[in-house]
Amino acid sequence: MRLRHNPDDSARTLATEVEVADGLVSRGLGLMFRRSIPDDYALAFRHDEAKPRGLHMVFVPFDIDVVWTENEEVTAVETLSAWTGRETAVADDLYELPAGAASEVSVGDRLWLEV
Repeated sequence: MRLRHNPDDSARTLATEVEVADGLVSRGLGLMFRRSIPDDYALAFRHDEAKPRGLHMVFVPFDIDVVWTENEEVTAVETLSAWTGRETAVADDLYELPAGAASEVSVGDRLWLEV
């Protein structure tokens, strides 16, 4: 599974190692208590409906990029600081990536998981 980004008819891969947080525990923990993540990694949180989706960086000791999407269209992109970052945006899916990985992603771009 790959996380793909298409800003303007030229798709590129953001992550080749994608983990889907689909259980109660994996959704609750997210990236907490991990020491690091690989450069080509993404943690995906998939939902059936778009609504405000928040996350925090408590017990996450490294910065990350977060991308919120609704129907594969980017609705927000933020870099969150280790330990103290917090943000909320409307989305049906959100993706956590290493800091800097989403530097070329903008609101309105297309982002999707490719199997």
